[in-house]
Amino acid sequence: MTASPELATLAGYERFAPWLLVDKVGSVHVVRINRPEQFNAVNEELHQAFAHVWAQLAADRDVFCVVVTGNGKAFSAGGDMQMFSRMIDNTAMRRAMFAEARSLFLAVMNFPKPLVSAVNGPAVGLGCSLALLSDLLVMGERSYLADPHVPVGLTAGDGGAAMLPLLVGMMKAKEYVLLGDRITAAIADKLNLVTRVVPDDRVLDEALGLGERLARLPAQAVQTSKVAMNLHLSRAALGVLEYALAEEYTSFGTPEFNDNVVAFRSRPTGSNQ
Repeated sequence: MTASPELATLAGYERFAPWLLVDKVGSVHVVRINRPEQFNAVNEELHQAFAHVWAQLAADRDVFCVVVTGNGKAFSAGGDMQMFSRMIDNTAMRRAMFAEARSLFLAVMNFPKPLVSAVNGPAVGLGCSLALLSDLLVMGERSYLADPHVPVGLTAGDGGAAMLPLLVGMMKAKEYVLLGDRITAAIADKLNLVTRVVPDDRVLDEALGLGERLARLPAQAVQTSKVAMNLHLSRAALGVLEYALAEEYTSFGTPEFNDNVVAFRSRPTGSNQ
């Protein structure tokens, strides 16, 4: 199935469509993840778009703040299981995808401009990592974060193991990474993982309001202060990321993960949630 094409994208950003749609609301650039029929699960095309959009946004002098959100009922339901099947069978593709995953993580972590995530539903796997790498995070009351790598048979390679210990402490990080439990908006608030928790129908409006405030602040002061704070994360996370991604690559060859992918895909109907 293809992505939903209803929403427009800004001139200059067409190469990321229809997987990512970029528009501008007031002073804020909005990036919409656009596979609503699949709950914005990440396939190869969406993954590639995510890996490259940040460089263009960083170089665009008209961009002062970015809000990222999901089109439809989810922020992102994680990795697409059909893509996972192809990665199991095709090791060359798997190597390329893991190299791209590393680039994507670093591109978001090092993105110099303010980034606000508007989590309008499930934010799973890469969606969870993206939300937690943001500078400000707005969650709807019924939304949640989750890193389900371990329960499905994968090393937590592209986010949770690298970030959560720094954000919530080691003991809570192990709970949510090893068990893969959902971090509801209420729990995220308690753990200081979220900037605002609002009614579901106000998520984007709240994020845009915060984005407008950031966009109107002195750009050099905002961007350099963000980079300074993110040095805490980058210096601690990089070594963990290298190890975890290498082990996640290995996980794709384990029978446990293979069996879980087959079982998921054999469901008569379902989503990646």
